[in-house]
Amino acid sequence: MYQIAIYLYLIGVAIYSCFNKKVRTMWRGEREAIKILKEKMDPQAQYVWFHAASLGEFEQGRPLMEQLRQEHPEYKILLTFFSPSGYEVRKNYPGADLITYLPLDTIRNARRFLRTVRPVMAFFIKYEFWYNYLHILKHRGVPVYSVSSIFRPGQVFFRWYGRNYSRVLKCFTRFFVQNEQSRQLLATIGITNVDVVGDTRFDRVLQIKEQAKNLDIVSRFVSKDRKVFVVGSSWEPDEDIYIPYFQQHPEWTLIIAPHVVSEERMQQLEQKLSAFHVIRYSQLAEEKHLGGGALLIDCYGLLSSIYQYADVCYVGGGFGVSIHNTVEAAVWGKPVIFGPNNQKFQEAQELKACEGGFEITDAQSFATLMDRFSADPDYLRRCSQQAGDYVASHAGATQKVLAATIG
Repeated sequence: MYQIAIYLYLIGVAIYSCFNKKVRTMWRGEREAIKILKEKMDPQAQYVWFHAASLGEFEQGRPLMEQLRQEHPEYKILLTFFSPSGYEVRKNYPGADLITYLPLDTIRNARRFLRTVRPVMAFFIKYEFWYNYLHILKHRGVPVYSVSSIFRPGQVFFRWYGRNYSRVLKCFTRFFVQNEQSRQLLATIGITNVDVVGDTRFDRVLQIKEQAKNLDIVSRFVSKDRKVFVVGSSWEPDEDIYIPYFQQHPEWTLIIAPHVVSEERMQQLEQKLSAFHVIRYSQLAEEKHLGGGALLIDCYGLLSSIYQYADVCYVGGGFGVSIHNTVEAAVWGKPVIFGPNNQKFQEAQELKACEGGFEITDAQSFATLMDRFSADPDYLRRCSQQAGDYVASHAGATQKVLAATIG
């Protein structure tokens, strides 16, 4: 069934690529991957292969790649992506020697890819379970590790109809999972080669914090007599919740980084914020009126550094598909607010439990929480401390994985 599904998917992608630029980019990249590898691979080198579906998984694998490169320069690193949103952003990442798309998981593609690459070991990040690649890797005796993986009862591996597919899990040399529940679930289907080490993403956000930029222009925009509310990955449903509150509370300064940065999106936000003095980040250097109002971040790459200026953070997406990266804000010792669609994120549940994170469901619950933060500085201070302590206490997964795999 898996093989049939893959070929049907392959046909669908080929057709859809005629109408969708993103799919066309992925389709072209996958077809060119083998050619690129044959041209650029060093036949004398030992390659360690990292595979990440997209940008989020890349960030989880990044601490491993960088520490491996530092401690074991005898290896070269091959990084592959499935999604254009990962590859197109990180195709020039200097921490890997080769970066390509991963061709779709057909038997022919897997054989050609592995015949070309011949990795000495492979790391699949989080949810990556490529049936044909994994079986061929196992047949060739290549150690394969699943890193920062997390398992839930509803996944196909633990359903009666998914037992045949769950055999793919036996191809892994070892699992490095995020929590004890994952270890226990794997044990129910006979998988016991499991270590609970946590999530390498915590190491990554701590690394980002250490390397964060001091943004002088943003420092000029915020003022000591105003609290700062930073929104990361803002979507329209989020804005319907928080913007009306701040229209009634001008004592707060707003900094908003929308999930999608485009001229259309900037204009839309400016209309919603018509009651505020609105400045775009790209225009901030020329702006004479600073201190207060709303700052729109109209570029990518700054959000992780901007969180440092917040008193309270909001991470978007929770009124849509799912929330975005909460620990990127919490690492700065800031309380994090998010919408109700957060149940699949362990870090969100744990932040809520320690009062470093807060779920809101509507404008009223948001207003109640913000009023308390405004009126009770000790409470705000305590929640901030809890958020920072939570992230710091979960560091160390990267070192545990490397110690168990390479030594």
